[in-house]
Amino acid sequence: MSDLLACTRAEFVRLAKWPALWILIGTWILLNLAFAYLFNYLAYSSGTSMRMSNGLPRNLLLQQMLPAAVPEVFTQGMAMFGGALILVLGALAVGSGYGWGTWKTALAQGPSRTAVIGGTLVALAAAVIGLVFAAFVVDTGVAAVIATAQHQSLALPSPGRALLGIVTGTAILGMWTLAGALIGALARGPALAVGLGLVWVLVVENLLRGVAAIFAPIRPLTDHLPGTAAGSLANAMRTIKGGATPGVVDILSRPAAFISLIVYVATFAAATVWLIRQRDMT
Repeated sequence: MSDLLACTRAEFVRLAKWPALWILIGTWILLNLAFAYLFNYLAYSSGTSMRMSNGLPRNLLLQQMLPAAVPEVFTQGMAMFGGALILVLGALAVGSGYGWGTWKTALAQGPSRTAVIGGTLVALAAAVIGLVFAAFVVDTGVAAVIATAQHQSLALPSPGRALLGIVTGTAILGMWTLAGALIGALARGPALAVGLGLVWVLVVENLLRGVAAIFAPIRPLTDHLPGTAAGSLANAMRTIKGGATPGVVDILSRPAAFISLIVYVATFAAATVWLIRQRDMT
């Protein structure tokens, strides 16, 4: 346990000084604000229905930009675009250790391989939780500004609803982070891991779900893919049904989607630790 704590502290220092972490976090928060608020506010102000606003009526569009709707709104982009960005973080955090030779250096210092990779995964989990909280706070602030400008209610979501949104976002992004870490360990390098991860998130899963629509035998498989579980959990947060957000699907119930994500989290973490423990680092 002492080795794990020491490795976790060291990984916190590395991540805090790592520009890639802050670039990815900043990029996601900016994209989240653009898709959740900027485009919707432009559509609302102009009185026109934009594709980016999913064609919602103006009154519903305004409701989606108020503080009470933050738990629902800030999770919608996590299933695909947010997941793709945070998967890159996991792939870089693990895969770069092979390219730079830092895994060999760290493992030669004495701590067990389990402690070293465990510290990396714990630090990544903390980064994900911090990102989710930061996005929630930023979105709440922006929503409050919009509500004030439009003379609408500044009522915050209930504590239960806010906690549900934060847990949902953490489960989705946590799963994609560990998926990236596993791909980084499999590919033993950052470039290939990032490429494979992005192709899977943005292309492969969507193609498989499309094939399942016309070939029913593979539907049980596609209904439980990582992206399907993430999209279903994000969809369960919706109070206003309408439009189509990329990656958000109505396939699994909230309990089924959450259980699937927990299984994926445990599997990806265990597989990453096992690979690094068993493989020759030379």
